[in-house]
Amino acid sequence: MPFRDAEESHVGKLDGRVAVITGGGRGIGRAIASRFAREGATVVVSSRTRAELDEVVAEAEAVGAAGLAVVADAMDRLDARRPVAEAHDRFGRVDILVNNVGGSVGRANDPFTIDDDAFESTLVLSLISAWWTTREALPHMREQGYGRIVSIGSGASKATGGALPYVTAKHGLVGMTRQLAAHAAPHGITVNCLCPGWTNTSLVDWDRIARGRGVSVPEAQAAARAESLQGRILEPEELTGMAVLLCCDEGGGVTGQVISVDGGYKV
Repeated sequence: MPFRDAEESHVGKLDGRVAVITGGGRGIGRAIASRFAREGATVVVSSRTRAELDEVVAEAEAVGAAGLAVVADAMDRLDARRPVAEAHDRFGRVDILVNNVGGSVGRANDPFTIDDDAFESTLVLSLISAWWTTREALPHMREQGYGRIVSIGSGASKATGGALPYVTAKHGLVGMTRQLAAHAAPHGITVNCLCPGWTNTSLVDWDRIARGRGVSVPEAQAAARAESLQGRILEPEELTGMAVLLCCDEGGGVTGQVISVDGGYKV
């Protein structure tokens, strides 16, 4: 047998799996997609921005993984399903779904003045869109007898302190995770919620946060660091190890769980 160096002989923990990562063009979604590709998965990434998705696919292909970019609007009931549908059409299966899309729509800090549209739109973006993609994936996973679903929650999934619609949506992800895990378990499907705390992504607008609190940006960042036991803001890549565990065969015994990788946020 010819000699194979360590890199060539590496067997990834996700070899042969097809993974769909929504919101995969930047931040946590991009970090997870890149890690999954290095672990051998075929990665299907979606967002509204083609250029970012193409960069992620190029990174996947550079390490020998297949990739597919799907431009889709998670706020649209039908469009939100397309990443899963196109993954199945192209690769014949969907093994992993990471529901990473989320955020707030509009200004929604005061429950006495909040606009109904802003509240409802935030629920769609951070909760209902995850159901739409999950609903598309479930029949394929049941047919295979195998599936891994991970929704990206938040420190706001387990505590107060954020805008009302965002906290409501992120708490809703926890309920969806637990109840869906009960229904999905007999079919070989695990369902979990992975919660970051303060994480260094483009979604965290420090200028806006500082203005809202009436402080400087350094003061806002210092306050964020003080909310974790480790006294720091994490990088997106730090969530990827847990994401791999939840989505690989070794993590098959973990389901219905809400797991934090957050430096000890608000413990």
